[in-house]
Amino acid sequence: MKGIGLTSAGLSPRETSRTAVTGARSRILPAMIAMLALTVHGVNASAASPGVIKAIGVENEYADVISQIGGKYVQVTAIETDPNTDPHTFEVNPKVAGEIAAADLVVKNGIGYDAWADKIIAAAPNSNRKVIDVQHLLGLPDNTPNPHLWYDPKTMPAVAKQVAADLSALNPAEASYFQANEKKFDASLKPWLEAIAAFKAHHPGTPLAVTEPVADYMLEAAGADIQTPYSMQAAIMNGTDPSPQDVTKQNALFTDHKVKVFVYNQQVTDALTQSFLALAKKNGIPVVGVYETMPTPGFTYQSWMVAEVNALDRAVTGKVSTEVLRAGK
Repeated sequence: MKGIGLTSAGLSPRETSRTAVTGARSRILPAMIAMLALTVHGVNASAASPGVIKAIGVENEYADVISQIGGKYVQVTAIETDPNTDPHTFEVNPKVAGEIAAADLVVKNGIGYDAWADKIIAAAPNSNRKVIDVQHLLGLPDNTPNPHLWYDPKTMPAVAKQVAADLSALNPAEASYFQANEKKFDASLKPWLEAIAAFKAHHPGTPLAVTEPVADYMLEAAGADIQTPYSMQAAIMNGTDPSPQDVTKQNALFTDHKVKVFVYNQQVTDALTQSFLALAKKNGIPVVGVYETMPTPGFTYQSWMVAEVNALDRAVTGKVSTEVLRAGK
């Protein structure tokens, strides 16, 4: 698997290449940093209501976990929330900078996925603010190939544990409340873990095609055999052109019926990925839509993950496509 890596500016190639291709990459130029610094230093970081911790989940799946652990003692804001847009093209603005400046706790993904948040945090120093970088929490190097950490079953238990610890440090009087919620959260992951284990037992080595490595951690945990070359996945993820050889191999996965399911990233689409989608449908390959941002409304992190495994199971057992997730399905 090829690594994403970080550039000298602290951004992944996906971020830098899509800037070059689309001009809409979410990066903060020096002039923008200066403006944000002026904005955030004017924000009162202690403006939260007494007893309520202001928290930010840069990606809404992390915000959801903070909310479940913190309950009534947190006011949580999610920054990246739209399941219909590419989160990598997120546009930073002074409002977001102000929200982060006022936060007591920030949870971000890392691995270059949300490097813009590092710029804002640095521009609004607060010695009391807790920052959880999930990459660092998990001990992952900067060149970790796949940044979609929330699909790894090991990620959110670690995040929940650290959130509970940080909230307890910010509000020691309610430490037992946060710790109890952490235990509830861990227990609530059981249906997802059982669904993954059941799929692996019933459909070992299921051959799949994908567009990007969005759900790869979960697919690998479920014992799936991802046939799409990683060089193809990385090219689409990084906004670069895949090789003709990889495109040919991907097309053959559908025309030669070498895969049972096509796992399609709903949030990053272009002419190439749409051509794969059309070819999969033409050849009767069921499609499962996956997301980088938790679909809303109606989902929690846990129900979202369960829904995606259930959709994968329906695709294999009944050749049923689930291109768009709906709560309760």
